[in-house]
This record gives sequence, structure tokens and C-alpha cells, in this order.
Amino acid sequence: MLDDTLKAQLQQYLALLRQPIRLIASLDDSETGTEMQQLLETIVSLSDKVSLDTSGSDARKPSFVVVRDGETQGVRFAGLPLGHEFTSLVLALLWTGGHPPKVEQEVIDSIKALEPAAGGDLNFEVYMSLSCHNCPDVVQALSLMAIFNPKVKTVVIEGGAFQAEVESRQIMAVPMVFLNGQVFGSGRMSVEEIVAKLDTGTADREAAKLDAKEAYDVLIVGGGPAGAAAAVYAARKGIRVGVAAERFGGQTNDTMAIENYISVLETDGPKFAAALEAQVRQYGVDLMNLQRADKITPAAEVGGLVQVHMANGGTLKAKTVILSTGARWRNVNVPGEAEYKNKGVAYCPHCDGPLFKGKRTAVIGGGNSGIEAAIDLAGLVEHVTVVEFAEQLKADAVLVNKLHSLPNVTVHTNAQTTAITGDGSKVNGLNYKDRATGAEHHIELAGVFVQIGLVPNTEFLKGTVELSPFGEIMVDAKGHTNLPGVFAAGDCTTVPYKQIVIAAGEGSKAALSAFDHLIRH
Repeated sequence: MLDDTLKAQLQQYLALLRQPIRLIASLDDSETGTEMQQLLETIVSLSDKVSLDTSGSDARKPSFVVVRDGETQGVRFAGLPLGHEFTSLVLALLWTGGHPPKVEQEVIDSIKALEPAAGGDLNFEVYMSLSCHNCPDVVQALSLMAIFNPKVKTVVIEGGAFQAEVESRQIMAVPMVFLNGQVFGSGRMSVEEIVAKLDTGTADREAAKLDAKEAYDVLIVGGGPAGAAAAVYAARKGIRVGVAAERFGGQTNDTMAIENYISVLETDGPKFAAALEAQVRQYGVDLMNLQRADKITPAAEVGGLVQVHMANGGTLKAKTVILSTGARWRNVNVPGEAEYKNKGVAYCPHCDGPLFKGKRTAVIGGGNSGIEAAIDLAGLVEHVTVVEFAEQLKADAVLVNKLHSLPNVTVHTNAQTTAITGDGSKVNGLNYKDRATGAEHHIELAGVFVQIGLVPNTEFLKGTVELSPFGEIMVDAKGHTNLPGVFAAGDCTTVPYKQIVIAAGEGSKAALSAFDHLIRH
């Protein structure tokens, strides 16, 4: 199951266990059950603090629960937690065995304080796929909660091993989280977000904390590559710097392979985002995550300091502000898209592609992201149809050539998607119009992946900061906006070519411009 290198690494981690733990397995005669037993026996062989009990009788088989010695309640894994989830398994072992998590004590205290509203327990079920890079955050958050609060019960379910369950619950996107049998949420969620959703008083407490903070020399709104670079460059000037980010790392969290960032041969998005955060924290920047800006008030209107109002009601003040709010996936905006989101309409082929194994799918969009998605899906699904509005595919030639070499792909160019259809509970097809002839067509399929570019996260700035017709923040060569002391950088601006390396450079430039503004005013 594990190669020698992985075994050696795992043995080093298990040496960090502070107390004995037990793996209680509920096995069956399936291939997955046999592989699970081999995996668990390997783990036990690597540490004298881990024991195995194969007498489990859980209804979900094969599965196993990680518990402290002498207890029966812990984190349960149904199916094999390999692929992206192997790290989640390792962390569950370490945390159960007393190794402290790298989480603020305040978060741990919030987890311990959680109380179910109507008594009983908080029973979480999280469905994941082994190729999903968004799933580990959710799995690890719910695992942490189960380990530190006995009223939280967490089961991690690998969808491929429990396909009948996935079908019956009509799960068409991962991660998908159920709480006490009802849908709780889908997509990437941090432990702070989950706790905040359960504890309704969190927002008011967070707002009070923001209100109490002293004014920053530079406040950066947004934590993607542009925001992180701005934070590092500003902090190196020895001034007071804060970052308020809705999700630190931004779009890089959702990017699988990064192969064009100069000096980094290859990495993946989550690793890149973690490295950004580590460098920002190293400089002592006040990093405020899970904070969405709602409004900005220019300094001229409030006596010398720019005010940034957050969605939770709190307000941050600063001498200068750098807006680096990034962008998000653009919706195709046709009937059926919103209705069937996460019910066949998806935006992440890496996460949700395995759920459509053996089925017919479509990709809307013929740029690089769309063609990459189609190529990836072609290896999993029965058939992929690419629907592109323009007269020809816009992706790089190497990708287009690869696409055309695949036997289970059909391409429709000059085609306008007019509707995504369904049966009331899930997607069953897509309608498009041939723009040359006007003819209407229908394609029967189970999933639609939307890959048509980005829209800037700037709605909250309308009427305050000058925006382009496309909603991008208008900036000059030095990152100035139309407001004195307010700068902008990255994918939310009019700077062309939305690339990580460009965003980082623009963030650095904006920080230098902000510092120049400070010393001149």
C-alpha cells in the first residue's frame, strides 16, 4: 500500500505520538476492505503506540475509527483515505495521539465550547474524492472538531468506495457535508468557517475585535499572490501592516498544477498558498482571514484615515489601502445553472470529475482552463462535449492538439449555451444554439463544467472607486486608483494577463507606491 519512502516518513510522524491510540476496523471481503486491513497493519507496524482492533461492527464497511486507547469515539474513515486525504489520516493519528495541531488556541477554545442547539450530538458526514484538492481542508477541520469536542462526531466517506450511497443522496460535488442528516455545506470550508456557522455569536465578536484594532500604515484587502506580495514588501519597510482576506491564498487554493512561477519548477495551489501565508506571517503582518470587505470610505470623508467596512459589521482603519480582492469563476448565466449548481453543474473538474465516472459530461469554455478540464475529464468519463462560443478554441495549440487526439471528445465551436436542463433534482442535459445557422441543439449528459474565465471581486467598490466597464479597478502604472491613498493590484485591476507572477509583481509595486505615499504625506 505504501512505498518505503512513505513508510519512513510516516514512521517519523508517528514518533510524535504522546499517548497510545487504537484503530478499530469494521472490515468486509471487498478489495477495498483487504487494502484497508493492509494499510492499518502497516501503520501499526511503524509505532508501538498504535494498536489494531478488527472487531468493529459499524454499518459502513470497510471503515475504521481512530481513537484514544480506552475510548471508542473518534474520527471514522469509510473507504481508504489515500491520495490527497493521506495527510488527513496522518493528522488524525497525530491529533488523537496528543500531538498539538497548528491551530490558534482561540480556535480550539471555540471548538470545545460548541454546544448542539437542541442537545444531542453534532453528527457530521463529509463525502470526498481522493483527487479533490479542496476536500482535505474540510476533512481536517471536521476531524479536529471531533477530536477536541466529544459532542462532535465525524465520518469521512470516500465516494468511490460508497457509490450507492453517493447516488442515493444525489451527491454531485465534493466536499459535501451533512450535519445530522441534512446538507450543511459544500466546497472548501476552513475550521473557522464551520465553527462560525455553528456559533451565531462569532460574527459580533469578530466585528468588535476589528473595531478595536489600531489604524494600519498599510491595510491590504485580499490575500492572493498580489495581497501576499504587497504584505511582504510593505512589512519590510518596518511599518504597521494588516491583511484582511476572505480566503488567504485566493484562487491559488483551487489551482492544481503551477508550473510557470519563475524559480519554482512545479508545485500545486494549496502548497503555494501555504507558502504565501508562511512568508507573510514571518514578517509579523496582522493577518485577518475569513474577512470580506463590504464598503470603503475615502479618507477625505472621515478625517484622514481610509475606512474599510467588513461584512460582519466591523471596521478597519488605515493611512493607505491596497485592494487585491482578486476574481472568481464567471457564471454562464443561463437557465438551470443556479438551480443545478452542485447537482450536476460544477466548476472544479479535479474535485468533482470522479463523481461522473462512466457518464457523459460537457465543458463550457474553449480557453486553456476549459480544454485542460476536458482533457482531464476524458480520462474519467464516458464522453466529453466542449461547447465554445467563439468560432475557434482559444486554448494553447499544444492543448488543442492533445484534445483532438482523444477518442471520446466532441467539440462544438461558434456555439452559444442557452440552458442547462434537469429533471428537478439533477442535470440531464444542455441546450446550445449554432450561431452560424441559428439551429437549436440538445445534448443529453449528467454533468456540466463551467470554465469561461473570471469576474473581478469589486462589486462593493461601485460608486467609490473608478471601475472599468468590466468591473476591474482602474489603475495607473504605479497602482494608483482615483482615490488618494488607495491602491490596487492583481486580477481585480485593469492590468492585463491574469497570472500569478504578474499579480505578485503588481502587489509588490502597489506596496512600494503606498510607502511612497506615506513618506510624502
